[in-house]
Amino acid sequence: MRARVPADLDGERADLIVARMAGVSRTVAKQMLAGGDALVDGERAAPRQRLAAGAGLELEAPGPEAPLEAEEVGFAVRYEDAHLAVIDKPAGLVVHPGAGRRTGTLAAGLLHRWPRVEGVGDPGRWGIVHRLDRGTSGLLVVALDAGAYTGLRAAMGRREVTRTYLALVHGSSAAPTGTIDAPLGRDPRHPTRFRVDRSGRPARTHYRRLATWEGAGLALLEVRLETGRTHQIRVHTASIGHPVAGDPAYGRGGDGIPRLCLHAAGLRFTHPVTGGEVAVASPLPTDMADIVRGLGSPTTGEVPYR
Repeated sequence: MRARVPADLDGERADLIVARMAGVSRTVAKQMLAGGDALVDGERAAPRQRLAAGAGLELEAPGPEAPLEAEEVGFAVRYEDAHLAVIDKPAGLVVHPGAGRRTGTLAAGLLHRWPRVEGVGDPGRWGIVHRLDRGTSGLLVVALDAGAYTGLRAAMGRREVTRTYLALVHGSSAAPTGTIDAPLGRDPRHPTRFRVDRSGRPARTHYRRLATWEGAGLALLEVRLETGRTHQIRVHTASIGHPVAGDPAYGRGGDGIPRLCLHAAGLRFTHPVTGGEVAVASPLPTDMADIVRGLGSPTTGEVPYR
């Protein structure tokens, strides 16, 4: 297969582009790049290399991947219509199959609940428009037909989907409001982690402080994403000295908090088919609410959604 990188994928990573063009997962796309089954302008490219629109691709089709199997997986549905749904993901649930995880994913659960989602979006992750880290709980919008998928992806790209999170962080001295504007790139010492990197992709996070517990040295922040980079909130808050409580990668080791205290509490967007506004809120899940309640009354502010 010979093709050129389309304009809507300009500047994206080579593995993402190959995955989209070849109809395979990112894992398989990386294997294709490493094995020479995917060439860029006749040469091998690294998975993280950014490709410009118009770059030439030569793709040797890989063998078929194991198809996604429908499985009953637990999650709540906060909104649903004929075109899309907003689901509430529990902490610990992986969004889609990847290295080391083929079963028990949200993607399998979506296929079980809505069999018609097969064929919508990318293979192995039908209907999934965006993702949450495994340890993060809360709201995700999923597309149930091709029109909704295309419209939601475009809205994400234009930053027209408002995503609001609640984060319990270390350090009670966080400023009342703030914006963290710092590009993010992969950490070369830890391939699965990210860091603030001047040569990375632009990333911007807005926050306001809702409550503090000075004795415990903790604060609850309401966080709004302007961009949606991998691990963005976790890396950004850690970079200003306020890592998310219970974060095993970027937090304070051994803090005794049993889960990543990050919850996607609000989602607001224009419906891609009807044009109406969709606004969904999610209360703090029981495990995170118990942690917050265990801190007692806050020194300042108040706790919403509990």
